[in-house]
Amino acid sequence: MNGQGTKSTTTVLLVDDHAVVREGYRRLLERQGEIVVVGEAANAEEAYTLFCRLNPGIVVMDITLPGASGIDVMRRMLNRDPTTRVVIFSMHEDVIFAKRALEGGAFGYVTKASAPAELVGAIRKVAAGERYVSSSVAQTLVLRDMAAGRNPTDGLTAREFEILHLLAQGHSVRDIAQSLGLTPKTIANHQSNIKQKLGADTTIQLLKAAEELGFER
Repeated sequence: MNGQGTKSTTTVLLVDDHAVVREGYRRLLERQGEIVVVGEAANAEEAYTLFCRLNPGIVVMDITLPGASGIDVMRRMLNRDPTTRVVIFSMHEDVIFAKRALEGGAFGYVTKASAPAELVGAIRKVAAGERYVSSSVAQTLVLRDMAAGRNPTDGLTAREFEILHLLAQGHSVRDIAQSLGLTPKTIANHQSNIKQKLGADTTIQLLKAAEELGFER
């Protein structure tokens, strides 16, 4: 595995836009002895730059970041190195976020509502090549599959889901275009497709639907 300095050491890149959060979890992780935090990033671009330079064993990353989201930058990391192991560490407890993260290639999904020890355990599991999902989220995933109910977001492509997430955060079409490296017209076309798939006629209806589905500002 790239980024593993020795067999007993796990190198970690922390990605969260709150410095206080990063500092707290850096201290938590480095108290474990075998986990070394080699870098910290506050946004997607900084995360990708440090990832390329530091080659960490594991990336612990929030979904909600300034500009592009954690899922988007995770996709870039995986395109560069398919062996990348990412643990998404997010405030979002709704299963739609966990499902998208795991489908996008995340090795783990831990909610910030979990006990601190759960993140440590997730990193150890992922470092050993195992996948990890917070117990509450895992239970919801199982129950959802058993119910065989279809979530409206299941019909969205990965890019449409990403754009809906950014729209729900209050970003404008122009801002989203800039952060994703696309044209405003392309984003507007995606927005129209999202409205159609979610049965929304206006942007206000779309944002209301996003809120009901668990997207938060």
